[in-house]
Amino acid sequence: MSTVTEHPDPADSLTRALLETERHVGSAGWDQPPRLFALVRTATLLEREPALRSQLEPGAITAADADPGHLIAIEQEGLPATSHLESILGQLAWGPDVDGVALSIERVVVPPEAERDLPPGPEEAVEYLAAHPARQDVRLVVAVLRGGEHQCGVRQRQQDDASSVAVGPDLVPGLVAALTATLQD
Repeated sequence: MSTVTEHPDPADSLTRALLETERHVGSAGWDQPPRLFALVRTATLLEREPALRSQLEPGAITAADADPGHLIAIEQEGLPATSHLESILGQLAWGPDVDGVALSIERVVVPPEAERDLPPGPEEAVEYLAAHPARQDVRLVVAVLRGGEHQCGVRQRQQDDASSVAVGPDLVPGLVAALTATLQD
């Protein structure tokens, strides 16, 4: 059974990075394609690239000064559009300067009984699910670190508020595993 935290510990760097990433993505609204982010330790990034200090928000600098584990998410532009995200993730590999990865993706969730009545064709099944009266649109954000730590967040469209993001480590285990595999040497 997974644990869901309504108000996670804000001192946890990974959870904080996940929630900041979700807020960033959420600020652009719904109906977005998947978005991918490299997670790096802010202090390490600033050590390598001191000129970035003037480009980061003051809050990120203060947090990095207070917490050497503070993470910053750097969006990776140009993620190809695909209906098979797993195939793209299977081709990704991150260099040693990347401490982790986060992915935002929107999905339609329906009750299990709705899946029993799916039409056989993939296009018809998508149309059926999109029109189902019990459907829920959700945004999933999953963040993983090289050391195996991971965190997941879920925001429902009908409760579209940054303070209504459910957080727990085991909400999307398949996506956690797929992202973790991108960090393997």
